[in-house]
Order: sequence, then structure tokens, then C-alpha cells
Amino acid sequence: MNAPTPGLAAALREAQDWLAEIPCPLHAAQPGGRIRAAEGLLLSSDGPDAPVGALLTADAPGGGVPCEAIGFRQGRLLMMALAEAAVAPGSMVWLEGPAGDAPAGPALLGRVTGALGEALDHTGPLGAETRWPLTGKPVPPLDRADVSQPLATGVRAIDALLTLGRGQRVGLMAGSGVGKSTLLQQLVQGADADCVVVGLIGERGREISAFLDALPDSARGRTHVVAVPADAAAPARLRGCLSAFASAEALRATGRHVLLLVDSLTRVAHAQREIGLALGEPAGARGYPPSALALIPRLVERAGNDARSGGAITLIATVLADGDDTIADPVVDTARGVLDGHIVLDRAIAARGRFPAIDLGHSLSRTMPACVEPAQLAAATAFRRDLSLAEANQDLVAMGAYAPGHDPQLDRALARRAEMDSFLAQPRDRAVPFAEAVASLVSGWTS
Repeated sequence: MNAPTPGLAAALREAQDWLAEIPCPLHAAQPGGRIRAAEGLLLSSDGPDAPVGALLTADAPGGGVPCEAIGFRQGRLLMMALAEAAVAPGSMVWLEGPAGDAPAGPALLGRVTGALGEALDHTGPLGAETRWPLTGKPVPPLDRADVSQPLATGVRAIDALLTLGRGQRVGLMAGSGVGKSTLLQQLVQGADADCVVVGLIGERGREISAFLDALPDSARGRTHVVAVPADAAAPARLRGCLSAFASAEALRATGRHVLLLVDSLTRVAHAQREIGLALGEPAGARGYPPSALALIPRLVERAGNDARSGGAITLIATVLADGDDTIADPVVDTARGVLDGHIVLDRAIAARGRFPAIDLGHSLSRTMPACVEPAQLAAATAFRRDLSLAEANQDLVAMGAYAPGHDPQLDRALARRAEMDSFLAQPRDRAVPFAEAVASLVSGWTS
């Protein structure tokens, strides 16, 4: 067959472009654009005019590919695909809806949703009548109430020695495999809160299923879980975290006390790192661009007490310390600076079989003095002193270089070491009442 003449080829291309501009019935009222470049999951197109955060769909042979707008560059819209797909040059891109909201409200309690607000639990439509901005509705500074009421968690070591308050923001810091997820499950079941929102962001799919299966019906019914697995695209992981915060804010606005658990804040920062580097941001410490670390205080400040509605969000976020570095890791260091406290889990303690593996000497609750009675605070100080003395001198004792009788305080601490370890340990399937934990501490460590 002879090749078409240049004039005919131009006419065919013009006709093809004209046909492509005819809107599909599914997108009849939506503006479109064309894919002009693709680098991995990063796509750029010459339209449509969409704000950052908007959801779009790119045409592909296997069906539409969901995308999220992440920026602009030289007149082009930059997007990241939320799923792997073979997007061809010139493929159409359609604007699906406005940016930045998610389903929220009491109807989501007992449900499991994904990054885009879709139901994952196969139990029917969500039935959520409320939509909440992903970026939140800031509480004015003068409408923030003080943290003054203790929060019972059911974990004796936390309730007695690291008492949390309603509206507090706490980091659960540890390396991988030290028991963070197990402790979160215990908090979901034992915490004294009206409802719980759990954001499982960047976790293995198997762990998400195991977390849900371990929850009893009583805890499952008051819990909204947002689950985005580790293999999801970076915008999906970030959007899942923002959806969890939006759900918690909507519940707080109704006057409820919400326990918000995010696992993990580090993987959310990893997602923002991928997005920032794709946009050309300069890499900083350990490859984190400025936007990745700036995201942490923006998220943390969304929790707290709302004096106007009477509701509260208590945030407990796990922070994964790369290489067990709980000091110099950029995410750990940034989180520690903006949180109201941190609970450090230690691998050596976990290896000895003690759960929870809380390193009391490196853990702190900044709001505890405002939430407990002076007697409990004094007893907790005495407990910490004895434990610190025993741990600091354990090598000396093991070598036989210390003889009892030289230091009465050290003798007392060494004599009570087993009792202190027993107090800090707790079976995974048992919740200790708050009053019992405090009474046990005060009776044993009152001078």
C-alpha cells in the first residue's frame, strides 16, 4: 500500500485530534487534557485546569487510571498515578472532582475505608452524609482547651508512669519489629474514648488484615479504620493519612473524644518525600526535602481539644526509627520537637520478653503534671529514680564490683528490680483499670 500524501496525513491527524476532543458520555461535563510526558508514576499534561489535590482519570487500554494533581510546571499539570498502568502519549485526562474532601462522620464507625474513601470491608455502602476537607478546619488558638483530664489506656506502665491527657499528641517511637502495632491494638481496646480512628498507612497488607482480625466486636464497632497498604502510590498513602485526620476532626466537631492512631507517621513522611523529589525539591538530611518534614507539624497541630464543641482528638502516632536511631533520625527529631510527649520502645527490652518494651528513662509525657494528683507524680518520680539507678549500675553488679551497703538508695533499687520489671510488664490480652494502676504505684513507691 502506498504511503499517504503529506496533505492526507495532516488531514488524518487533524481528524483524529477532532474526534479525541469529542467528550465521552462518562465525562460529558468535565474538562480534559492530554498526557504529554510520563516518568514512572509522574505524569504531565496540557490540561485540564485542576487545583493541586484534585482527582483525575487518565485513559488507558485497561481502563481509567486514577491520578492526583500535585503541582504545575511551565504550563503543564503534574500528576502522580495512584495505580500502575500503561498510559500512552496523547491519552486523555479527565477532571473527576474537586480537591480535598473525604467522607466522614459517625456513619463510618465500624467501617474500613481506603485512600479515596471507598469501602474496603464489603459490607455495603458507607452511608456517610458528611464530607470533610482533607486539609482540615483549623481550630483557632483561643478555642483550644488545655490538656488537664487523664486518659485511661488500659496499659499500666503508661497510665501510672506516663499518664496521657485528653487532647495530647504523643509519638510511639521504635525500630521495626519491637511491638508498636501490638501496643496499638491494646490501646484501641482499652482506651477510654468515645470513638477511635486508626490510620494504617504504608503497612503490609497481611498486617492490616491481622490488625482488624484481632479487634473484638466491641472495639470494632467504635472504630473507623483507614487502610492504605505499602504498595500504594505515594499520593494514595498521603491521602489516606489526611482522610484519617479528616474523619477524626469531623467526630470531634460533634463533641466526641476521639483517639486517633496513625501507623506510621514515618511512612507518611516517606510518601511526601517521594512527591517532593518528583517535583524537584532539593533533598536534605537523609534525602528528605523540606516539604516532608514540614508536613509533620501541620498534621500534629490538627489534634487537640476544641473548647467550642467540647470534643477532643488525642493523637498517638508511631514513628519508625530507621536503624533504631531514636536520636538523630530526621523524622524522629522533628516529631519529638512538636509532640507533647514520646514513648520509646527498646529492642533490648523486647528481646528479654517484656511487653510492652517501654524504655521508661527515654520516655516522657509533658502533660502528665497537669493531669494527675501530686501523690502519683511523686510516686512516679521515685519509681523512675529507682529504675534509673538499677539500670545504670547493672554492669557493675554483674561483674561483682559492687558490694551491698555502700549506697542505701542503690541497695533499695537493686532489691526492687524484679518488682519494677513486673510492674512494667503486662499480658497483651489484659487491660488494667486506671485506678488500679495508680493505686499500685502509689502504695509501692510512696516515701
